[in-house]
Amino acid sequence: MSAMAGAATQERGQAAAQASPSGESDKRRQILEGARQVFMASGFDGASMGEIAKTANVSKGTLYVYFDSKEALFEALTTEAKAGLAENLFRLDEGDPDVRAVLTRLGTSYLTMMARPEHVSIIRMVIGACEKFPRFGQAFYEAGPACGVGRLKVYIDAQVAAGRLAATDTDLAAKHFLQLCQAGMLTRLLFNAGAAPDEDEIRHRVAEAVRVFYAGYGPNAAR
Repeated sequence: MSAMAGAATQERGQAAAQASPSGESDKRRQILEGARQVFMASGFDGASMGEIAKTANVSKGTLYVYFDSKEALFEALTTEAKAGLAENLFRLDEGDPDVRAVLTRLGTSYLTMMARPEHVSIIRMVIGACEKFPRFGQAFYEAGPACGVGRLKVYIDAQVAAGRLAATDTDLAAKHFLQLCQAGMLTRLLFNAGAAPDEDEIRHRVAEAVRVFYAGYGPNAAR
């Protein structure tokens, strides 16, 4: 083992031994924030672990204690960001009988978050990397879109059971509602083909999404 490799190994061991649970969490967040900045600026292929360590203000030895490769770091960054978004947005009370109000709140929060520049940038990064690393796309999808749809499905299931919505394929109904809300908006933003929606556009989009959703899935919808 070279002197340089030995020093790096020793540094990793020291960092792992000294990290308390709280300190480890803080350091990990620090690294993820540094990685986010570098990946946003350079993309997956253009980023390097050295540049990430420098931006995060940690040594490369410390960086490798937490993430053993650029791929592992990228996957953690993108999936944790998406999972946190899904968890925060899709907190739905199955017992809330005011379905229109619940969907309106969800749709408004959903579009507001989807339109944020940093969120659009993360999606672009994953799309750019998942052809080379398909698991990135799979992990991102499962942590975000699939999780959100699953949580909305549980709410819709409860409303169908209570007679507030018509019996239907509730997984597809959840997907329909979210697609009705964004209806081309995300495509526009991904291609940088227009500005992010303002409050009036979001309000209009959500109101129309709820209206169309009820036309298809309301208790009196034609079957």
